[in-house]
Amino acid sequence: MENVKKVTLNDIHHALGAKMIPFAGYDMPVRYSSDMEEHKTVRENVGVFDVSHMGEFIVEGPNALDLIQKVSSNDAATLKIGQAQYTCFPNLQGGVVDDFLTYKLDEERYMLVVNASNIDKDWEWVQQHNTQKAKLENISDQTCLFAVQGPNAIKAIQSLTSISLKDIPFYHFETGTFAGVEDVIISATGYTGELGFELYMKNESAEKVWNAIFEAGSELDIKPIGLGARDTLRLEMGYCLYGHELNDETSPLEAGLGWITKFTKDFINHEDLKKQKEAGLKRKLVGFKLQERGIPRAHYPIVNAEGKVIGEVTSGSQSPSMGVGIGLGYVDIEYAKPGNEIGIEIRKKRISAKIEKLPLLKK
Repeated sequence: MENVKKVTLNDIHHALGAKMIPFAGYDMPVRYSSDMEEHKTVRENVGVFDVSHMGEFIVEGPNALDLIQKVSSNDAATLKIGQAQYTCFPNLQGGVVDDFLTYKLDEERYMLVVNASNIDKDWEWVQQHNTQKAKLENISDQTCLFAVQGPNAIKAIQSLTSISLKDIPFYHFETGTFAGVEDVIISATGYTGELGFELYMKNESAEKVWNAIFEAGSELDIKPIGLGARDTLRLEMGYCLYGHELNDETSPLEAGLGWITKFTKDFINHEDLKKQKEAGLKRKLVGFKLQERGIPRAHYPIVNAEGKVIGEVTSGSQSPSMGVGIGLGYVDIEYAKPGNEIGIEIRKKRISAKIEKLPLLKK
């Protein structure tokens, strides 16, 4: 445990009674009350996640875009200042180093937001490929990130800024004063499938911003939310989690991320991925719902009607919103169509399931 990092607001989470667990090298709040209650709060009202364990890199200079274009599968040249983009770092083996967000802060200044478990790996990867000599800065340890998520997000925090939150389009952001703190990035992004904003600030302002959010949202009964609910919220939406749906061996095309893999430009390993696309995929990431009682878990076998293994579960849980077992997993391509009946092997028993079009939670 001595190597586990602590987020800036560690003491506050303890004071709120959070159950803390080591996650991605950090001591993180997994829940404050119950996963079910916290999940429901975000779906129906508004909650706040401290996700300050995420990593942030600044890329700047006249060659910043060239470097990003080389390491990113998506086309960052289409970004305007104030826009964010979901993308990934393809590796040389046809897999994914990490999935991340690119923010265009200024004409020659970008921020890359990466997964906590991959900060060191991603930093090395970007540095290794920086033949463009763009200026790089790893600001992960100086930056805090809160996600205010839920249908009442705007109602809860609009009083803290003069920026009109309802006028920030999805995957866009504004930088301005929030809760009296300058230079806060207010981004209309999130990992829950709900309306919400992600707020980036310097560590020294974190406590002030956190307290202001809870004061402003107190009439709405705003609550802190842990990683447990974050996982079930993203699973209902069919969002990938690195280390589960994505890894060094998983192709972004198999993961359903063809939409962020732009062959209109050159990027690392684009030729191999293009060949894979042209040859046709052998397997594909799907979402499924159980047709009977049971909870699917990562690595459980997925079988066909004859009991033959056709794939593997990557993430699974009981859906708090729907009250049924749901999951994501890779299956052989001929079984990947929505509506197909499959089985999940849970403790040597075949539990029937059906492949569903994503998101699994229809609104």
